[in-house]
Amino acid sequence: MSPYLASLAGGLLIGASAVMLLILNGRIAGISGIVGRLAKGVGLTTNLAFVLGLLLGPMAYLSFFGGWPQIEITTPWPLIALAGLLVGFGSRMGSGCTSGHGVLGLARLSPRSMAAVATFLATGIAAVAVLRSIG
Repeated sequence: MSPYLASLAGGLLIGASAVMLLILNGRIAGISGIVGRLAKGVGLTTNLAFVLGLLLGPMAYLSFFGGWPQIEITTPWPLIALAGLLVGFGSRMGSGCTSGHGVLGLARLSPRSMAAVATFLATGIAAVAVLRSIG
């Protein structure tokens, strides 16, 4: 089996779900917006179904591939939690996250999404450069 099959399947499922949400509901599949609306109680059925689909994704992976992917996380959990909170704050401050801007925003040729994705990438590259020079 190709080592890229799981990534290809995941990408196809993300793209298909994003397109379905856009066509069927007219909504962008930005996770920060979906979770934000869910927390406010807006569009409960659609937003809850989308989030449940994300949570059930690992079970589908397990049934298709017969096991979990081998990963190793060496970063302490408090640092991971802090990073997650900062990403959540930044995505709300930037009016969207990588899924909304990167998956659908770029496909729609949105200038705001192009600027956001360029910022995400530049920030990520800079963070890696800084962390590698420190360590």
